[in-house]
Amino acid sequence: MALYRDVGVVLRTYKLGEADRIVVFCTQGRGKVRAVAKGVRKTRSRFGGRLEPGCHVVAQFYEGRGDLDIVSQVDLVESPAPLREDLDRMGRVAAMLEAVDQMSQEGEQSSALYDLLVGGLRAVANWDTPLVTPSFYCKLLANDGVGLVVDGCVECGSPDDLVSLDLNAGGLRCREHREGISVSSQAVLILQLILGGRLAQALKLPIGAATFEVDHLASMAMERHLDRRLRSVHLLDER
Repeated sequence: MALYRDVGVVLRTYKLGEADRIVVFCTQGRGKVRAVAKGVRKTRSRFGGRLEPGCHVVAQFYEGRGDLDIVSQVDLVESPAPLREDLDRMGRVAAMLEAVDQMSQEGEQSSALYDLLVGGLRAVANWDTPLVTPSFYCKLLANDGVGLVVDGCVECGSPDDLVSLDLNAGGLRCREHREGISVSSQAVLILQLILGGRLAQALKLPIGAATFEVDHLASMAMERHLDRRLRSVHLLDER
């Protein structure tokens, strides 16, 4: 069996047999990888807690038969463990991991997607704001070629008086051509900061009604693109 190493983030895991788990990674070099971690559920597993969702790792794999490889070695780069007691932040991590898991395809290499995810997880650790997740979703959609148009009306191009978001058209609309979901001027500003290269400025804004408005709008846009509900998003909404 061929051996390879890659750096990646654990998206999710699920049980296999009595002691093993299948681990799903978003890797830099090979895109989504599914691999068996043998004995990981044993008390004295050599992998320890390095294969938990959200862990950023360097892993060694053996190419398996079919679509399952085998994890043979794991070195931890970064872990979400310091956030475990913060349910809001862990919820944001889960929402990011679920979106990437649904958006990525096995065998399709995307270093940009990997970079976005690593950056998103670091943002969760560094910024305590609900805007982290919708910002990540906006960037994720843009990376997939379906980014929201927020600098002008999708109908006429006017940058003035943008008052609604049309998910069918993929962007904001002005008052004259309004259609879709009403959007406040503050939410428009936040979206423009996020997608205009001023993310840090957006994350520094005080948390208010527009924060949760943007969170809702970005989640709707992501779910529309994926054509499915994101379970983690709705768990966050319930808290």
